[in-house]
Amino acid sequence: MIHEVDEALRGLLAEEMLSGTDVQLAFDAPTREWESRRNAPTVNVFLYDVREEMAHRREGRIEECDGDGVVVAEHRPPRYFALSYLVTAWTAQPQDEHRLLSVLLAGLVAHDVLPADRMIGRLAALGLTVPMSVAVPPARDRGLADIWSALGGALKPSLDLVVTAPIAASATFAAKPVTDGLLLRTGDRTEPVAGAETRRLRHPEPVDTTTPIGVRRARGTAAERQRRQGTGGPVRGGRR
Repeated sequence: MIHEVDEALRGLLAEEMLSGTDVQLAFDAPTREWESRRNAPTVNVFLYDVREEMAHRREGRIEECDGDGVVVAEHRPPRYFALSYLVTAWTAQPQDEHRLLSVLLAGLVAHDVLPADRMIGRLAALGLTVPMSVAVPPARDRGLADIWSALGGALKPSLDLVVTAPIAASATFAAKPVTDGLLLRTGDRTEPVAGAETRRLRHPEPVDTTTPIGVRRARGTAAERQRRQGTGGPVRGGRR
C-alpha cells in the first residue's frame, strides 16, 4: 500500500504540478550526504511517519454477496493508516525554492483526496476514498525541527503532506449454501433393506452411581466379557 501511494504522488506531482519543468522528483531521506549528491533542482517527498488512524477503525464484518444475493464471503473492515511526507524544494537560490513550494502548495490544496485515476494496484481495487491534507500542524509528539535534527540537517521550509490510505484486511470465505434435500429410507425392522448401510453409533458408557466407593470396576476386555455373560457387576478383587 505504501509504494502504491508513492506512485500516485509521483504521478500527481510530476505530471500535473511540475510538468514542463526540469525539476527532478525524489523520495529519499534529505540528509547532508544526499544534498551533496544533488546536481539539479529537486523536489523531495520524504516519508517520515506511518501510524494507524484509530478514528477510522471499525468492528464487525462486511458481507460480500453474489448476483443472487447469497453471501459468498465475509471481510474484516479495512484499516486506515496516515502516511506523513516531508515535502521540500532544493535549488541554488532560496527564492526559487519558495516558488516551487508555492506551486506545490497550490496544486495540493486543490485535492482533498488522492485522485482515483492516479491510484494503482490494490489501493485502486478497493475503490475507497483516500483523503489528503497539506500544511496541517503536526501532532505535538512529532515536531518538524526534531525530524530535521534526526536527519542531520538544518531546518528548511517544507510542506507536511498526510495521505490517509486504507489497507485491505483478510477475507473469511463463507461455506456454500446447502442445496441437497434430506433423503430418508424406511423398511421393516425384521427384514433389513438389501444394500442398506447400517451404522452403529458409539456413545459413552453411563456413569454407574451404584458402585460402592473403593470397588474397582471392570474395563476393556473384562467389561466386554461380563456384558456378554450378563453379569456386568464390579470386579471385587484382582487376579488370583
